[in-house]
Amino acid sequence: MGYASELLARPGAQELPGPSLLDAAGVAWHYGNPLSEQRITEPTLIDRSQRAIIAVSGPDAPGFLNNLLSQKLDDAPDGFAASALDLDAQGRILHHADVAVKDGVYYLDLASYQRESFVDFLRKMVFWSDVTVEETDLGVLSILGPVGPVEFGQAFTRRLDGWGGVGRTDIAVPRARIGEVAEQFPLAGLMAFTAYRVAAGEPEARADLDEKSIPHEAPSLINRGEHIRAVHLSKGCYRGQETVARVENLGRSPRLLVKLQLDGSAPTEPEPGAEITAGGRKVGRLGTVVHDADEGPVALALVKRSALEAPLEIGGTAASVDQSSLPADEGEHAGRRAVDRLKRGPENQR
Repeated sequence: MGYASELLARPGAQELPGPSLLDAAGVAWHYGNPLSEQRITEPTLIDRSQRAIIAVSGPDAPGFLNNLLSQKLDDAPDGFAASALDLDAQGRILHHADVAVKDGVYYLDLASYQRESFVDFLRKMVFWSDVTVEETDLGVLSILGPVGPVEFGQAFTRRLDGWGGVGRTDIAVPRARIGEVAEQFPLAGLMAFTAYRVAAGEPEARADLDEKSIPHEAPSLINRGEHIRAVHLSKGCYRGQETVARVENLGRSPRLLVKLQLDGSAPTEPEPGAEITAGGRKVGRLGTVVHDADEGPVALALVKRSALEAPLEIGGTAASVDQSSLPADEGEHAGRRAVDRLKRGPENQR
């Protein structure tokens, strides 16, 4: 039997029907008013307790995780809120976890389907480190909208100001206490969270990425300025760092994760994983699809840069890139400037 949240027993609760690439099984997709639930006028609770939460502790935990993951974690203070990636040697994304630090414990939460492989990876890398890797029975609850301090005896609190245009506070509580905490807030389903996630450009691993995905394809994963996300650009070595550094300094990723506006008159919405074409040629892969209360059907998609302004089609459904989702800052590409100067010759080195 798979996980089933007790909040599925609440009036109107409906799961996402059918199989899905989204990590949505076991929690409510909506509570009977899927579009109204997206209109956040007061702090509103989203049940995301299907996610896996891994606790890493011990004297060597900061350095252990810092050496494995893309985020700088060796000096992360209590209350630290970010994400982190596990990459392969070619810089391709294997695991994507959100991070919270509380009382010296590093909590890593990620999609339920990544639990087993991520725990296996961490435990295989322990060697002689004084580190404990534990699976927990904690559940993530996300509060959308402005909220003051919350205290439910939670394992951690993670605040993401301005996320998706609404702000988000994640708390982790024992799954047995989810119903008790939920009594304090109005509820919205995972569909509402997903609409805001699409607005934030935040990928979910299985739905929005593929076996070739590298961090720079999803700009929301890269630390820029004061925005701490999933990839720190100046930390020490970790697996896959060479690819990150090369793309950051010398070029751009061939694809971008962007928001699509879908034709709302189509009889059915396309499925995540579908092929995107432009002029009859494949130019991308469709990811998360959700009906936004204000914009209608929208999606995340990996699209070739050469097709970002082209009319797109997904199995007969017309689509276009929402130009507001294109990144304003992709780094200075200092290495590329140096190469260009060398090409111009010694008389143009200034």
